[in-house]
Amino acid sequence: MDARIWHKWYEDGIPASLDYRDLPIAQNLFEAARVFPNRRAVVFENCVLTYGELDDKVRRFASGLSALGVKPGSRVAIQLPNLPQTVIAYYATLALGAQVVMTNPLYVPREIIHQWNDAAVEVAIVGDWLFQQRVSAIRDELPARHYVTTGIADLLGAPLRWLARIKLTKDGMAAKVPPQPSVHAFTDLVATHPPKTDLPKIDLDSVAVLQYTGGTTGLSKGAMLTHRNLTANVQQTIAWFPSLIPGHEVWLTCLPLFHIFGMTIAMNWPVALGGTMVLMPNPRDIPKMITLIGKHRVSVYPALPALFTAVINHPDSKKTDLTSVKGCFSGSAPLPVAILEDFEAMTGGTIVEGFGMTETSPVTHCNPVKGTRKVGSIGIPISDTDARIVDIETGTTDVPLGHEGELLLKGPQVMPGYLNRPDETASALRDGWMHTGDLARMDEDGYFWICGRKKDMILTSGYNVFPDEIDRILASCPAVLEAATIGIPDAKRGEAVKSFIVLKPGMQATEEEIVAFCREQLAAYKVPRFVEFRAELPKSAVQKILRRELVEEEKRKAAH
Repeated sequence: MDARIWHKWYEDGIPASLDYRDLPIAQNLFEAARVFPNRRAVVFENCVLTYGELDDKVRRFASGLSALGVKPGSRVAIQLPNLPQTVIAYYATLALGAQVVMTNPLYVPREIIHQWNDAAVEVAIVGDWLFQQRVSAIRDELPARHYVTTGIADLLGAPLRWLARIKLTKDGMAAKVPPQPSVHAFTDLVATHPPKTDLPKIDLDSVAVLQYTGGTTGLSKGAMLTHRNLTANVQQTIAWFPSLIPGHEVWLTCLPLFHIFGMTIAMNWPVALGGTMVLMPNPRDIPKMITLIGKHRVSVYPALPALFTAVINHPDSKKTDLTSVKGCFSGSAPLPVAILEDFEAMTGGTIVEGFGMTETSPVTHCNPVKGTRKVGSIGIPISDTDARIVDIETGTTDVPLGHEGELLLKGPQVMPGYLNRPDETASALRDGWMHTGDLARMDEDGYFWICGRKKDMILTSGYNVFPDEIDRILASCPAVLEAATIGIPDAKRGEAVKSFIVLKPGMQATEEEIVAFCREQLAAYKVPRFVEFRAELPKSAVQKILRRELVEEEKRKAAH
């Protein structure tokens, strides 16, 4: 691509444009199995699968799915936490040329019904407890012809498998699924089918994953990610981190694999490098996370700011050797400078902040690992990725350097559109550019800074206020652990700024002290007029703070 001002900040050896290998996503696994057959691929408790063993189970499960009628173009839902079965099901489905529909295990029946009907799911792979507690009661409203059930402990070795099942059953996380037509056990399909060798040739421009994301109508919409999108993003990411050694690195896969960040950065990327994935189903279990990093000598730790914050503030981190960590990828929200510095001092590793979205597979921007790193920025566009900042009103005119506007993106990782949503596709993809809905600015060096979401922007007394800016200031307050800022209705100003704050353990602060701290660093119209202290903030499955839930709470209060 043509030279852009950010290209001068690329590290030596990282090209502006890549020569891509035509590798469908599942082929990355098969190549890793050929080159590193005895290398550990998956670690989950006492279940350890080498790449050779993972290849075998993927091919066997592909045979089982094929026997259920799965073929190129079929849609297969996977509703599981981070388990070996999730990895197996994902690659087996893609190897058959079928489309994966990753489904959040926390979804309630209404959300499952919408997603699976919208995707016309034919086969669903579901946790046994999820099947019994949610799915079985709504089967008449679902399109799936077959269900495959599996338990969290199914691939564990004895005696842990038996002990785990007892505890999981007690906790409501395991259930016996009675024999019934069209319901099959995951372990039976793997055990009774031979490895599939006659796999179809995959068209790189065919859809690999239907990844659901929020819609303007309140219903999630399926971003159609092709094999070309996903394999390009994996290769772009590998190129950006040239110091990672194939067949050597260990990832902590704690980001949910049903989320695009976890899918690409914590599964597709390590598999393409022949790395080891240490699977963690519950990213909220911080003591477990710290233990796994130390025990398995994790070298690559993709996470969100909330996780970095939780780790350094947990007492276990002070007595655990975390110095194996050498590379961290942070996304979804700005990372406070103090958190970055404390985590790097604790581990000796380097955190690079980046940016991505479901529709872009997801990575589009990242700070250089060894070059100029601007903390708080999302860095610069990665190879073959172009970006613009345009005016909010028309979305067509480029704004001057340093000015806020909407971020537009272009690159091989950008989706071709949304399933069954021609109007939303036309709105998001215009003249070859992905309109992100994110407000950002580009500085004189070509580094990009996220200011917030268009829909999150607060309009107070005629001024535009970006919540992310306020949250960054609040996060720098010594007493503050986390913060989230929203706009609330105000008869005089249109909207007023309100911040929700979680204090660090053992710390105290008053509303007046928080406001005074902000007044020193923010223009008067940006200073929160209201401060509410909370024990915790609402978060998504990937630990991203959910401002929309706070907005809805305020709306309910106003209604009463």
